[in-house]
Amino acid sequence: MTLEELKKLISKDETKNIELKKSTGELREGMHTACAFLNSDGGVLVFGVTPSLSIVGQIVSESTRRDIAQALAGIEPAVTPVIEYVDIPDKDNHQVIVLRFNPWVYGNDPYTFHGRPYYRLESVTKAMPRDMFDARIRINMPHKYSWEMRVAEGYFIKDLDVSTIRGVVRLGVEEKRIPVGSLNESIKVILKKWNLLDGDNLRNAAVFLFSKRFSYDYEIRMARFRGTDKNYFIDNQQAHGNFFELLDAGMSFFFKHLSLSGEIKGFKREEHLDVPATALREALINALCHRDYDIYQCSIGIAIYDDRIEIESPGLLPRELTPKTIKRSHKSYPRNEIVATVLYQITYLEKWGSGIKRIMDACKAEGSPQPFWSEEGGYTVVTFPMNKLNGRIVTPNEPQNVTQNVAQKDDDVPRRQKVEQVVSANSIISTDALATMFGVTKRTILRDLKDLGYVWEGAAKNGHWKTRNVTQNVTQNVAQNVTQDIDDSPRVQKVEQIILVDSMKTKEFLAKMFGVSTKTILRDLKKLGYAWEGASKNGRWVKKDRG
Repeated sequence: MTLEELKKLISKDETKNIELKKSTGELREGMHTACAFLNSDGGVLVFGVTPSLSIVGQIVSESTRRDIAQALAGIEPAVTPVIEYVDIPDKDNHQVIVLRFNPWVYGNDPYTFHGRPYYRLESVTKAMPRDMFDARIRINMPHKYSWEMRVAEGYFIKDLDVSTIRGVVRLGVEEKRIPVGSLNESIKVILKKWNLLDGDNLRNAAVFLFSKRFSYDYEIRMARFRGTDKNYFIDNQQAHGNFFELLDAGMSFFFKHLSLSGEIKGFKREEHLDVPATALREALINALCHRDYDIYQCSIGIAIYDDRIEIESPGLLPRELTPKTIKRSHKSYPRNEIVATVLYQITYLEKWGSGIKRIMDACKAEGSPQPFWSEEGGYTVVTFPMNKLNGRIVTPNEPQNVTQNVAQKDDDVPRRQKVEQVVSANSIISTDALATMFGVTKRTILRDLKDLGYVWEGAAKNGHWKTRNVTQNVTQNVAQNVTQDIDDSPRVQKVEQIILVDSMKTKEFLAKMFGVSTKTILRDLKKLGYAWEGASKNGRWVKKDRG
């Protein structure tokens, strides 16, 4: 480095990447900064320049060089910076010492000086917070310190859902991702092959995937807001459970609050949600699989607004990706590699690094707006703009003429008939939600439902609307003008949407979700051409050829 180059360097004064010291008399403080550079974006440490930018230099003896080497030896892991000595022409035997330090590389050990880590915050050197240091240790040694590898204290194999494990193993075998012999292996052997055991102890990954015990550790928050902000919500729920239970809860919430539209293509009728179910499912699986479970007291959130859907997951994107570059082809950087591996083998994940592309392709295939990603307050958020119908936003549970795929004006259909449409499509909707939707009082809604022949059956929070036989004729007369044949009913369409997304959903699950009997669900599925194949707990719905 020449003197002119040095002058140009220090003209920037002290910044995040430059630190000036008058002499090596400040060597110890300088090593704090050197450690901070190594843990941040790198930097240049200069000895022989005053804070006022005066180049004074110093005599550099063998003792000086030895002191610098010994000071650098206090940094761990060992480091070998580039060291330059710049002569000062008007001062005999005086030199400026310049040390260059490389930036920290994601995945490397954090650096310490005499056992303490430092990092750079703007132009200030600070002691590294414990949580930042621990996070870097976990990143550097994931197989030892990662959340999924740690032993789940107090959990045993008996606490796992064996039927679910057997069912997903069969899925993996059918797709040739798991050897056929695994069908006859013990649960313990299967868990070991998936690296879900530490000796005889369950790892956190095993509990997250398959536990049947209730736990607050794994949660999804779900809300349907009225409008485009969080000022007022129509529905607000929380779900706890293992991966599969949380996925079910999230998808059920989507199907409950998103509208179906239909169109005729050729001789086939195609049904679509406001946002493609396959895209929502992929995004939710990604959120569950890749969230940062070391961030406590946080959970995955689903927010449905009039104009968009947001899925937020604790933890930021991998350092190698940004909200812009994530849409491009990229390698996979799974935060929870064990969980991701299991989900791939059981067909819940496809090729690593392809999930974002599948989400975007699904939206493109159905003409839906492309989603976008952002990082907000320590969360990664994927936003799906809501599809539009006839130039306006389709709000969840909005009554539609599905056959014609045309939204009717409010004045064209009496309110009571619209109430009938909504309740027939969503039998668990509350009177509060209906009153909000139609801008009337709860008393008015209750009177409408009574006249239509509906009564609430079950507990206040877990019940559903059911028609009374004594008013069946009245209900049929009103519904005749606004409802369709069973093959086109909103419930049947949503049943098929769910089966297409997850063919392992049982008739009991579907009956509970829609507030009808299992006999009704079986009749719906029969009309759709579906039959259950396999054991009662480990089978799946398969569409039979009716031609």
